[in-house]
Amino acid sequence: MDIANLIRMANRIGDYFDALPDREEALEGAATHIQKSWEPRMRIALLDFLAQHTDGQGDDVRLHALMVEAVTRYRTRLVPVRAA
Repeated sequence: MDIANLIRMANRIGDYFDALPDREEALEGAATHIQKSWEPRMRIALLDFLAQHTDGQGDDVRLHALMVEAVTRYRTRLVPVRAA
């Protein structure tokens, strides 16, 4: 997975939801979008990035602040469920 591309995609989602007046609704909406729209490998890559860069700042990429908060808050929901 190209993490820079995933961060760009996540930042676009962050820009969209950041425009909502209700911060809680924005966080919930951003996390729900990632959960429902991103395949498990993409979610794992984003979660791994944030585990290594808790402030969202990588070497050459920066995750939108809203996305840092949303992914951190709803992390357990974003972890893919493994088939038994």
